[in-house]
Amino acid sequence: MKFTTASSTERTSFNDNLMLKVYLLIFSICWALTFLYTTDVANWWTENMLTIVFLIGITTTYKKFKFSDLSYTLMFLFILLHIYGSQYTYAENPFGKWLQQIFHTERNHYDRIVHFGFGFMLSYPMRDYFKTWFQWPVWVCWVLPCEITLSFSGMYELLEWGVADIFFPAQGHAYLGSQGDVWDAQKDMGLAFFGSVSIMIIGYLCKKTFDKRPIVLS
Repeated sequence: MKFTTASSTERTSFNDNLMLKVYLLIFSICWALTFLYTTDVANWWTENMLTIVFLIGITTTYKKFKFSDLSYTLMFLFILLHIYGSQYTYAENPFGKWLQQIFHTERNHYDRIVHFGFGFMLSYPMRDYFKTWFQWPVWVCWVLPCEITLSFSGMYELLEWGVADIFFPAQGHAYLGSQGDVWDAQKDMGLAFFGSVSIMIIGYLCKKTFDKRPIVLS
């Protein structure tokens, strides 16, 4: 089976896509386990509202647009990171606590990992979409995902604050996961932007190396 790195206008039915079926099975099992073993049901629902929106969007548009295998893999990995964080509050995430003990940090940095992952793992799928669906200029497809990541990060911080303050005031502190850091929102946005820039640079260098076209990117 060929692992694609570029999106395609060709339509492949879900039943014929073994990779996506495996990803869906793994995700479904993991998602169910995070709900069954969550330490805070209200926080789980709060964190997973965007997960539900994302799943609805990607499944309902599948017949119209097929991402590359690389993009689906990156999105799959990011959503696993996110739902694992939703099982606990981000400040109490076990993996983050383990890292906290190893590196002797003052806070649990699991939320930072997810914010970096947002930029690193979702920017390439955005490039995929812009290049194939809109057929925008190559340079736009490389630069725009970084700008959108920064914009979405800022919008998410505002949305996160609004949802926590209006709908779940009791869980607001746990949901925001600032852990006493007054610059938490700015650092989260910065990490997402850095992740986005990083994957765009990596993608640029890989294509420059493997496409044997040192100037023209595809």
